[in-house]
Amino acid sequence: MVLLLFLATGCVSSRVEQSREAVTGITASEAMVILGRASYNDHQTEESFTDCLSNILMKGATPIRLIPEQEFKDNLFPWFEPRTAPTSADELGRLFSQPGVQERINEANVRYLTWIDGDTVTVDKGGSMSCTISTFGGGCLGMSYWEQDASYEASIWDLDNLTTAGQISADANGTSYLAGLIVPIPILARPGNAACKGLAKQLRSFVIGG
Repeated sequence: MVLLLFLATGCVSSRVEQSREAVTGITASEAMVILGRASYNDHQTEESFTDCLSNILMKGATPIRLIPEQEFKDNLFPWFEPRTAPTSADELGRLFSQPGVQERINEANVRYLTWIDGDTVTVDKGGSMSCTISTFGGGCLGMSYWEQDASYEASIWDLDNLTTAGQISADANGTSYLAGLIVPIPILARPGNAACKGLAKQLRSFVIGG
């Protein structure tokens, strides 16, 4: 049982780095919103990743109050419509300069906006697996693998003064295997999950401040 549990989780290496540009802090009445890059094509941050961050940050000994992404976008209609929505952290400055945006943000009492950019991609794969079925039974033989790289960056904006407070990057790499000896056994690495946990931990510390 212990061996199977080890095989199921695989092995992942990860790294988290931070760059701070301003002093931060958040009160119980203030909130944060997390927005994932949405370019409306294949190169957009997965919703599952921003959901993972939200689930972690809203729990624990020091939970952070979060405004749902869709609610925030609805409150700032029409600036987040597909044709006009920012597609990068740099474009947020252009959005914040629009008349009426600051007033909408103040109404929601949102202190920080965290823009998530990145994705998880398969960088290598190989091996072979063959399975057979006959009247006497069946089984699989062989092994295949796939290596994934999860790379994400969070840009944190202080909406009190509409300036960037800093950036946090999280990178994780892992190789998963599917080994076949009669019954296929997955040996799964989850670099996206590791990047989420590392980024969420650092983001919580960053926003709460010292």
